[in-house]
Amino acid sequence: MDAGIRERSHAGLLFAIVAVLTSCILGASWASAASEKKADAERLVEKSRLTLEAFVADKDMGPPLKSLLPRAKGVLIYPQVLKGAFIVGAAGGSGVMLAHEAKAPHWSGPAFYTMGEASFGLQIGGEAMEVVLVALTEKGVSALLSTSVKLGGNVGVAAGPVGAGAAAATQNLSADIVSYARAKGLFAGVSLDGAVVDVRETLNDAYYGKKVTPTDILVKGSVKNAQANKLKAAVSKAAGGK
Repeated sequence: MDAGIRERSHAGLLFAIVAVLTSCILGASWASAASEKKADAERLVEKSRLTLEAFVADKDMGPPLKSLLPRAKGVLIYPQVLKGAFIVGAAGGSGVMLAHEAKAPHWSGPAFYTMGEASFGLQIGGEAMEVVLVALTEKGVSALLSTSVKLGGNVGVAAGPVGAGAAAATQNLSADIVSYARAKGLFAGVSLDGAVVDVRETLNDAYYGKKVTPTDILVKGSVKNAQANKLKAAVSKAAGGK
């Protein structure tokens, strides 16, 4: 065999080996990243359950929230939103949404979202807070199904009533979305006018193991994850279900 041919053959073999090794390394790296994202999503679901249960258990917050949930079309729960920064990512401003299934007393989801808007302030003080948004209208849910929505723009948002007589006051609410928050142990209805809610696609995809949209998750119900059953049960119980 000619020396030049042998060199080209060896070079080709070396290139093939490098290509295979590179593919294996990239594949392992991708799998590891996907696994981490899924774990992040699962932790967020569990934190959201604990946040909702804390809101419902509060003597001032629980009654009005429980009076709203039976007629809710959807609920969006943020275990942590940071003051001023509104980090778009796992560190803060991430939450989950569940939608009420019209034909059954069940809840679909969760779908993953972020929240951000530099001008938004914490009227109840503190550097971070937990937030619960209750969508009372189909318009409110439809707006949240879009890639990005600015609250107070095309969709109305109002601070929910808290304290004595708050449960009765919820009957007169006409906003598309009603918002509640807790910071440093203090619960309050808080305006989220101007806050921007975005879909967190990477967590949705990681949690369900494939490319999905909020419509796939919340409306079509084409994907499910049993890890969310405890969260769904908590929302159903708070809404008066079993």
